[in-house]
Amino acid sequence: MSKKLLSTPYLIWMIGFTMIPLALVVYYGITDKTGAFTLQNILSIATPERMNALLRSLKLSLISTGICLLLAYPLAMILKSLKVKQSSFIVFIFILPMWMNFLLRTMAWQTLLDRNGVINSILNFLHLPALNIINTQTAIIFGMVYNFLPFMVLPIYNVLVKIGDDTVEAARDLGANSAQTFFRVIFPLSMPGVISGITMVFVPALTTFVISDLLGGGMVLLIGNVIEQEFTFTANWNLGSGLSLVLMVFILISMALLAKYDKDGEGAAF
Repeated sequence: MSKKLLSTPYLIWMIGFTMIPLALVVYYGITDKTGAFTLQNILSIATPERMNALLRSLKLSLISTGICLLLAYPLAMILKSLKVKQSSFIVFIFILPMWMNFLLRTMAWQTLLDRNGVINSILNFLHLPALNIINTQTAIIFGMVYNFLPFMVLPIYNVLVKIGDDTVEAARDLGANSAQTFFRVIFPLSMPGVISGITMVFVPALTTFVISDLLGGGMVLLIGNVIEQEFTFTANWNLGSGLSLVLMVFILISMALLAKYDKDGEGAAF
């Protein structure tokens, strides 16, 4: 009983800062300003402007997630082949950027990609044409990949290090070549980490609004920006909560996939 009491602060925290806010979002999302039940807040996602913002968010988050996967898997394989321990300095380097403020990391990319920024200054010095990336969807993808890449690397790496060398050697002894060993043994066994990484990248990429504000310059409207505007500028909490419930559907789908393919939590990043 005394051990159970130790969880009291955690329970208070979860109820006060997770359960109650979620309950408020649900309440505001299915009611109007008078408190009457309505689904209009949720159905408003079908308006052209909001639907375009949602589809644009889905496109950019899927592209960013795909790029993160393509970059993270080979990197995780290299770390595994180097016999790098989970507590080593190299792994610490990947975790270190996450300790820096998210806003500062994004503003750094704004400085790099700006028309008069670091990259264009170097190109100008080399007499090369300047890159007009800032305030475009490409800049937002750069920001998403940079900020969320560690969340893809660590889950995949944590699963790969658990695959014993004897498993790979057994596949080779049975006549499998390198490609067959990867696609029939290593990749299927690493699926918990892959699904976990995809979930941890896709969900924040879908819901972000800071990256699009700074790197998109307000010219690329994502669904996160639409929800932010409803809460901060128009003070329409009911509509903002209704749109948030739509995004919650995608989050629940991601959690269901994670629960199905990573039942034992093997792909946990931390």
